Amino acid sequence: MTGMLPTLTETSRTSLFRKLALFAVGLVFAALSVSGVVAQQHLSKRYPVRSNVRVELKNISGTITVESWNRDEVKLSATMESPAANVLPRQTGDGLIVDVMADNRGRSDIGDVNFKLQVPVNSSVDLETKRGQITVSNIRGGLVRAHVSSEGDIELNGISASQVFAQNLIGNIFFDGEFSRGGTYQFQSGKGEITIRIPSDSAFSLVAATPTKRIALGPFWNDGLKNLGDGRKYTGDVGDGRSSVMVTTFQGSITFIRK
Repeated sequence: MTGMLPTLTETSRTSLFRKLALFAVGLVFAALSVSGVVAQQHLSKRYPVRSNVRVELKNISGTITVESWNRDEVKLSATMESPAANVLPRQTGDGLIVDVMADNRGRSDIGDVNFKLQVPVNSSVDLETKRGQITVSNIRGGLVRAHVSSEGDIELNGISASQVFAQNLIGNIFFDGEFSRGGTYQFQSGKGEITIRIPSDSAFSLVAATPTKRIALGPFWNDGLKNLGDGRKYTGDVGDGRSSVMVTTFQGSITFIRK
């Protein structure tokens, strides 16, 4: 019996080591899970508004997604990466203002804030971020403005606003919508492709320019358009020129597509 004791002790030690190893692995997974939860914070709020509300959002870094719904209400959802930014929405008499820049003035350590807003279809939206993609869908209000001061794509889908301004430094710009009579539409990228998809009966006064000479007007080309700078710039009217359209990219292409 005495000769068997070391064998039993060795077996017990092996079993203990296995249990400790499994316990350690469990702790690691638990820590990772907790860190993932801590790394993100979520915000969700609803605001009763009038149907033609104006929504202003100034972000620093992160995506902005805006889509319409059939409610006189704005639903704001945000996911804040660590270190979490302060997000303090303010409702005014005629709209909603979210200014991450102002709410975090003096801080340089904040993480991305990814926004999703659901707004009435006749809203006006004024959106800005230093870095990140901006996507706007199915808005028919007076204004759609999307400005990325550094890098990020801009996608505007199903837009019928009377004023549209889309500008970025690096990134593509895509517009799918309609040009309203008397409306103003400006698209500008420092480095990126700009694509405009509109109905075949669209009428507008056009200025399109890029040093790359990569301008494709497709079915909207007509003899009334002037080719300036050996293909670097086109100006003139399409149809009766009832809206104003300016498209500029310094390193990229400009393409018009018929819906």
